[in-house]
Amino acid sequence: MAMAKSSKKLVNLFYCLECEDLARKVAAQCDHIILQNISWRSFADGFPNIYIQNAEDLRGQHVAFLASFSSPALVFEQLSVIYALPRLFVASFTLVLPFFPTGSFERMEEEGDVATAFTLARMLSDIPVSRGGPTSLVIYDIHALQERFYFGDEVLPLFDTGIPLLKQRLHKLPDAENIVIAFPDDGAWKRFHKQFEGFPVWQLVCTKVREGDKRIVRLKEGNPTGCHVVIVDDLVQSGGTLIECQKVLAANGAAKVSAYVTHGVFPKQSWERFTHKNEGVENAFSYFWITDSCPLTVKAIANRAPFEVLSLAGSIANALQI
Repeated sequence: MAMAKSSKKLVNLFYCLECEDLARKVAAQCDHIILQNISWRSFADGFPNIYIQNAEDLRGQHVAFLASFSSPALVFEQLSVIYALPRLFVASFTLVLPFFPTGSFERMEEEGDVATAFTLARMLSDIPVSRGGPTSLVIYDIHALQERFYFGDEVLPLFDTGIPLLKQRLHKLPDAENIVIAFPDDGAWKRFHKQFEGFPVWQLVCTKVREGDKRIVRLKEGNPTGCHVVIVDDLVQSGGTLIECQKVLAANGAAKVSAYVTHGVFPKQSWERFTHKNEGVENAFSYFWITDSCPLTVKAIANRAPFEVLSLAGSIANALQI
């Protein structure tokens, strides 16, 4: 009797050094994902001297790369690998870039503003075609929805979300039936509120009002009295808006306030504003959930209340099997 053929494909997963922990978690999700190694070396002048191990064994194999563009310098060395892997006669190539970093501060308001998100999308669109066709690009909760149209036809973007991880976590909370979802602005409401359909929550929207150089947060709609309110957004930088939302919600009677962002960017260690040891926000947030899309942040906030990491490993493992 013939053996049933496995429906899963064997994927060789390479990764940047920052993503090693996440890569190991992804591989642990599925025995059809095999971790591979890259020697990340440098020449004396500081430019990359990179070596892809077992390159000849990759011919005819499915290959993926887990990237983290946490600084402009790291983009160049990783792009060098990303451009090289599809040329090794591989069956297919998938690039997993959980956080598409540029563009979060961009406001194209006047002539001369440069859309660096468009530049990065063009660079990724130039990844060589593998034997299996265009590169599959997996990104989670891209900041500006219009950025999905920046990519050329030479790459196939898969835009995924971390919201299912949050919903799973919320269902496990002891006060799950008392949870209300809030959004820090209309933009977050528009992109996320439909993903909470069927969830036993109401929608609350905070709104940012500009008065001179100040941004004042007000409760636009909804009644948080006695509820555990969870503020949902795609990313956080300094966290100022989240803190102002918490103050407004607490002032309007919220029993607890928590926050979720897919991407905890937190430049200049701004996550410290949210720790329970910070005198200014002692216990202000019951929980602060992030994913592991920003590996440096994950290491920095380890075991620090109120932070809790919801890993993308399972979702990434599933995406690699598509």
